[in-house]
This record gives sequence, C-alpha cells and structure tokens, in this order.
Amino acid sequence: MKQSLQLRTSQHLALTPQLQQSIRLLQLSTLELHQELETLLIENPMLERVDDPLDHAVRLLADGAISSTVNQSESEFAVATPPDQQKSENTETAENPEIAAPADSASSSDEDWSFDDAPQGSKSNEEDEGRPQLEAANISLKEHLLEQMRLNLRLERDRGLVELIIDAIDENGYLTESLDDIHASLPLELAVEPEELSFALAMVQSFDPAGVGARSPGECLALQIKRLAKIAFVTRRLALTIVETQLTLFAQRDFAKLRKILSCDDEDLREAQVVIRLCNPKPGAEFSTGSSDYAVPDVIVKKTADGWQVMLNQDVMPKLRVNSMYAGILKQNRGEGSLAPQLQEARWLIKNMRQRFETILRVSQAIVERQRNFFTHGAVAMRPLVLREIADTLGLHESTISRVTTQKYMLTPHGMFELKYFFGSHVATETGGEASSTAIRALIKQLIGAENQKSPLSDSKIADMLGEQGMVIARRTVAKYREALKIPPVSLRKCL
Repeated sequence: MKQSLQLRTSQHLALTPQLQQSIRLLQLSTLELHQELETLLIENPMLERVDDPLDHAVRLLADGAISSTVNQSESEFAVATPPDQQKSENTETAENPEIAAPADSASSSDEDWSFDDAPQGSKSNEEDEGRPQLEAANISLKEHLLEQMRLNLRLERDRGLVELIIDAIDENGYLTESLDDIHASLPLELAVEPEELSFALAMVQSFDPAGVGARSPGECLALQIKRLAKIAFVTRRLALTIVETQLTLFAQRDFAKLRKILSCDDEDLREAQVVIRLCNPKPGAEFSTGSSDYAVPDVIVKKTADGWQVMLNQDVMPKLRVNSMYAGILKQNRGEGSLAPQLQEARWLIKNMRQRFETILRVSQAIVERQRNFFTHGAVAMRPLVLREIADTLGLHESTISRVTTQKYMLTPHGMFELKYFFGSHVATETGGEASSTAIRALIKQLIGAENQKSPLSDSKIADMLGEQGMVIARRTVAKYREALKIPPVSLRKCL
C-alpha cells in the first residue's frame, strides 16, 4: 500500500478547564460544594471569602501597617445577587434608612458609653450569645448499665458476672449469647455455677431501661409489661400470655384465632393490645449514637401577592472575591509573575459559581411554573413532568437539568423536597389524559388513611376505587406504590 499525506477537516467538542469546572460545580450538592471550596481557598491565595468569620478581624497590610477594615475588591469579581433580590433589598433600604446607616455612626458614641448607662438585660444577653453552647455527651447502653451495676452491687464476683452479661448485650438491648455458652467460656478454676449466671441475668433485667437483657422479643415485652403501673390484673395476665405464647399470631393480627385460643372477647383483646403497644421492642435503641442527616434547601418558594416566588437561599451561597492585596501586587507588576494563572482561576471559579446558582434558580422557577397546582393543593395535584420539558423550555441540555436537580433541595409550604421529586412517570386515564405517579401515590396514602381499620382496603379494592376516578392502574402497581410508601399490607393493617 502506497503511503500518502491527506488533509481532512472535522469538528469536535473540546471541554476547556473552565467548562469542566462549571460542570463539576453544577453536579455537586451544597455540602460537597463547600468542601470543594475550602480546598480551593487553601490552594489559591488569590481567592478569599467575603463571609469568612475572620473577614473583619485585624489584618496586616503589605507595608506592615495594621488595618481593622478590609478594602472592597473589584466589584466584577464578587458573586452577584440575583436582580430580583437586589431590587427587594434596595426597596427595603429606601423604606428603612436605618439599615443603610454606616457602622461608624453607630460606634461614634462608644466613647461616651459606660456600664452604668447600659440596660440591665443587654449585658446578660451578650454574655449568653458569647458563651459556647456545649452539647451533652452521649452515653452508651453499656455505660448506662455499668453505672447501675456500681450502684447496686458491692461484691467483686457479682460485678464481674454482671459485667460479663452486659458485654454480651447488643445495641438493641438483647442478650446475644445463651447462658450455657457464657458458662462454657469461663475458666474452670473460677467455679462459676449456672445459678450465679442466672442471678446476674436477673439483676441486669432489673436495670433501666425495662426489657434490657431479654433473649427474645417475647421475653423483652414480658419484662416491660410486668413493670407497667396501673394495669388491671386480668389485662396484664392476658397481655403476658399473648407475648409469651402467641406473639406470632398477634404480629400477624389473626385475632380470630387469638380469641379462640385465649377464650376472650374483643374488648379484653383490645385492652391487652393497648398494653402491648406501650412496650418498646428495642429498649436499647434510645442509646444509639447514630447521627441524623440534615438537608439544607438551595431555593425557597414563598406565596406572595403576585403568585409563587422562587428565591435562592442566601445562607448556602458562598460570597467570593479576589484578594485585593495580591491583586494590587499583580497590577503593579503589570500582570507578570506566578500569581497570574491563579488570578485567572479565581475569576473562573467566581464566574462558574455565579452561573451555578443562576442555573439552579432558572430550573427551579420553571418547575414551579409547571407545578403550580402542587404548591396550591398538595401532592394529589402533581402533574407529569420529564427532564426534557424543562430542558426545551430553558434551552439547556437534558443532562444539565439532571445535574441541577440531583441533591438540590427546595423548601416549600408543604415541606422540603429534592428537585427530582417534581419529575415522575405518568399513568393513563380513561379520558385520554395523564396522571402523575406522585399524585397516585398521594391518593393511595389518602385512601388508606381514611379507611376503616376494622376492614382495611385491599390492593384490588384500591385499584377499583382509582378506576372509578378515571385512573387505569393495575393491582400490582398499587402494591408497588404502597410498598414505596412503606405502608404494610391489608393483613397487617387490620385492627380490632
């Protein structure tokens, strides 16, 4: 084959570093964004935060002089406030001139201020605000039980056996090993009798919380029922019989068999059920140290006279700018030096950060515009919505809408929801229209919430009721939606 040189023209899309950073910032959640920002602030000295807690501290200037104020940097570098919020802020300032008063005017009278002139309550309020609020230390279940052991037992041998039992209790408060296994693991020279271990277990079971040290759910409930106060003897005995011998039938809510086996009527069984429900099947769970996850809204939706207004949450918007001192040094050197690339990176970051929040605001406004019925009437009025519809409206790519709506949250009068919540599949109606799957789940929850607990609705009955409203939905779909809502089946919803 003869070699030759050929010239061809082609088009391809190259992602610049600025575009790559813009895409990355867009898909980050609020928490991840702030973590990423902290890393960039450390790596780039040209970048600083305006909302830094140390921003108003005393600083050292380039010439060695001390300055208690920080000069404002170039206005084009700061993260801009949306125009609608700027307008509202300007209006508020015009109506309240006190807001626009400079800080120096308020502090000009500080020289004449003394402790005698200060209000009595102002000093204590400042002290309360300045005093750090310490969170109480979490105590584990084991520590709680050991503390009770030290208060109730004096002999070292008894303490050792009780501590051995406590070590075998899991986080829910159950004894995970049998007494025979514990006895077999002890050295023979200790000469521990099985009766001593039984006494140690009985001592642990007398501790707080009630039910700790149980070897089964039935024993756990029985220990708690025995310690309940102001319970009738007949009701207590019936409840103990149920949890000790018929707990499976009670969990399955097979009340007909329970009445036949226990020879009782509905009233007695109902009173025993109330007593059993007072118990906690996991007594040690209250001592668990699991931390809760909190979501911070990126946008807030409020009802105004002009309709639903969408605004960005200013608390999660980092305020960035170029460091004025380094920018001045670079300007004196006419852009020459090693800080020039970092200055460009700082400008890119500020621009991309502004673009990120503007895109989130635009997408949120488009969602609210199409889901007005949801904000007015709730989830039952949710309409079907797909990502492509928002993308076509805003002139963005569908993947961009997907990045914006992932791990971004909206605070509404009905609660806080991820932006993905407003998108969902649809179900056909008899009239040829479409109903959102979110609205159908809300209707299912509404129907089950209003059902007769003595005769709860089956999945087939719910499907028929939805069909009467014009929604064509199968029984299996109802079961899938019900399980997604974490609603138990009809057999477990039945009550006396």
